[in-house]
Amino acid sequence: MAASSSSVRSWRTAFLTLRDETLTNPPRATVVSLLHHLILSQSETLVAASPYLPPHEVTSDVMFLMELTRNTFDAKGNDDLTDTFTHLSPLIHDVSHRVSLEINPTSWALVLDSFGRMLDILFSKAGTKRTFLGNVGVIRAINQCLETIKCLLSVYQRKCSLSENTQLLNFLLSIVASSHAELFCLFYSSGNQRCAAEFGKRIPRCNSLWEVQTVAFTMIGEVFSRVGSSFPVDIWQSTIEVLKKVMDALASKSLLVEDNVMARFYTSLLHCLHLVLIDPKGSLSDHVAGFVAALRMFFIYGLTKISQLVCPRTGHNQELSSPSLKLNLVESNKTDCGPYRPPHLRKKDQANLQQPKAWKSLSFSDHESTVDYTSSDSDYSDSDGSAKDTDNVRSSKARVAAIVCIQDLCRADPKSFTAQWTMLLPSSDVLQPRKYEGTLMTCLLFDPYLKARIASASTLATMLDGPASVFLQVAEYKESSKCGSFTALSSSLGQILMQLHTGILYFLLHETHSGLLAASFKILMLLISSTPYSRMPGELLPTVISSLLARIEEGFPFRSDQTGLLVSVVQILYVELSMMRDGNSRAT
Repeated sequence: MAASSSSVRSWRTAFLTLRDETLTNPPRATVVSLLHHLILSQSETLVAASPYLPPHEVTSDVMFLMELTRNTFDAKGNDDLTDTFTHLSPLIHDVSHRVSLEINPTSWALVLDSFGRMLDILFSKAGTKRTFLGNVGVIRAINQCLETIKCLLSVYQRKCSLSENTQLLNFLLSIVASSHAELFCLFYSSGNQRCAAEFGKRIPRCNSLWEVQTVAFTMIGEVFSRVGSSFPVDIWQSTIEVLKKVMDALASKSLLVEDNVMARFYTSLLHCLHLVLIDPKGSLSDHVAGFVAALRMFFIYGLTKISQLVCPRTGHNQELSSPSLKLNLVESNKTDCGPYRPPHLRKKDQANLQQPKAWKSLSFSDHESTVDYTSSDSDYSDSDGSAKDTDNVRSSKARVAAIVCIQDLCRADPKSFTAQWTMLLPSSDVLQPRKYEGTLMTCLLFDPYLKARIASASTLATMLDGPASVFLQVAEYKESSKCGSFTALSSSLGQILMQLHTGILYFLLHETHSGLLAASFKILMLLISSTPYSRMPGELLPTVISSLLARIEEGFPFRSDQTGLLVSVVQILYVELSMMRDGNSRAT
C-alpha cells in the first residue's frame, strides 16, 4: 500500500511539474529534456502507478503527453528524437494496457495524429541515417504504437464512426507506405539481396519491420471487415493503390522468402487484399494484370525446397492429345501407395479401408511426409509435429489466400480477367508437378493442403462461369507442333481447354474427397458448356463420356455421397449426349 501511494505521488508530481514547465512554450530542446527528466527516466514507476489512479486522470495525463509530443515533434528539427520515441512509445503502450483509457473522438484523433507525427519523423530520417537497420528498439517502439491503437480500439470500436475509421485507415496506410519504402530500399537493394531471407533470423520476429507491416495489414483488413462497405470510392482506391505497390514490388523481384516471419507477412497482406477486393468500388482494369503476376508466384510457395508436391498415381504422364485421345485415363486402383500416415492419423483410415487412394507421395521420406489430403485442418495444428511442419502449414495459408484473391479478381472484373487465362492455366503437361510457375491446376492436382485444393476448385469454377463461356468460343485446338513460332489466342485457348479436360477427368476419376468430387463435377459441367467441341478433336467428348461412365462403375467412397454425386454425373451425361445429338443432327 505504501509503495502504491509513493508511485501515485510520483506520477502526479511528474505530470504537474511537466504541465507547469511547458506553459510558456519553451524551445523543443527544453521540452525533450523535461520529458526525459520528469517522465521517461521513471517509466517503470509511472506504469506501476497507473492502475491505482482514477482512469479519467490517467487519460488526461496521457492525452497531455500525446499533445505535447504532437506539438513538439516535427521533421524540421536537426536533433535526433529517436531516443525519445523509443522510450515514450513503450510507456504509453504499457499504461494503455493497464488502464481502460476514456477515449472520445477528440482523444482518438489526437492519438493517431501524435503517433503519426512521431512515425513521420522516424521514416523521414531513416533514409539517411539507416534508423531501422538492426535497430531493434525503434522497430519495437513502432510495433508498440500499433499495439496501443489496437488496445484502445478494443474499447472504442463500437463508438468509432466512419470518419474515425477513415482516420485509422489513413494512419495505417501511411505506415505501410513508409515501412514498405524502407524495407525494399534496405533489403532488396543491389548488393543486399540476401538480407530479406536472413532478416527474420537476425532480428526477433516481433521486432522486425516485416512484423510491423504484418500487423498493419491485419488491422487494415479488420477496418474493411467493419466498415468497408461504407467507405467512399476514393478511400477504397487509395487502399488499392498501396496494396498494388506492395504486390508490384514482390512481382518485380521474383523473390518469395520461405520462412515463418515472411509467411505471416504474406498471409496478412493477401488476406487484407481479399477483404478489399470482395466489395469493389471502382475499376480494377488497370490493376488486374499486376495483381495476377504477383499472386501466381504463391501457387507453389513453400513447396519448392523439398519434394512436397503430391502427385497422381501411376500413369500421370498420360494426357489427352489429338492422336492419342483414347489413352486409358481409367487406371487401376489396385496400387496402394499413398502418402505416409502418422500414427495419430491412421485411426481415421480404419473405417474406410476400402477407400481407394488417389495420390502418392513424390520423393518423400517418412520424416518429411505431408499429411494426407483428406486430413482436416486440425491435423495441421502447430503442436502436432516439427517446426518444419508448422512452417509448411503457414506457407499453405499464404497459398490459399493468394488463390482466393485470384477468385476475387475474377468476380470483380471478369472481362479484364479473361486476358489472364494464359497466365493461370496450363497449356501443356497438366499432370506434371511444377516447382516453378505453377498454375491453378497445379494447386488442384498436387497441393498437399486440402484448403488450397478446395480454393483452386472454387476459383476454376468461377473462371469458367459467366463471360468465359462466350470468350472461349474462339478456342480451336491445334497440335503444338503445328502452331509455329507464333501462337494465336484461339490456339492457346484450345491448348488450355485440352489440358483442363485432361486434368479434371483424371481428378474426378481418382479423387476420394466428397467435397472435391462435387466441385470437380461442377467444373466439368461448366467446362463442357464453355468448350466449342466442333473446333476440338472429335474424340474429346466421347472420352469425357467414357470417363464419367467409368467413374459411375467404380462407385464413390461414401454411401452418403452417392446420390448427390450420381445426380451430378447424370446431369453432365445428359448435357454431353445432347451435344453429341445436336452435332450429329447438324452433320446430317
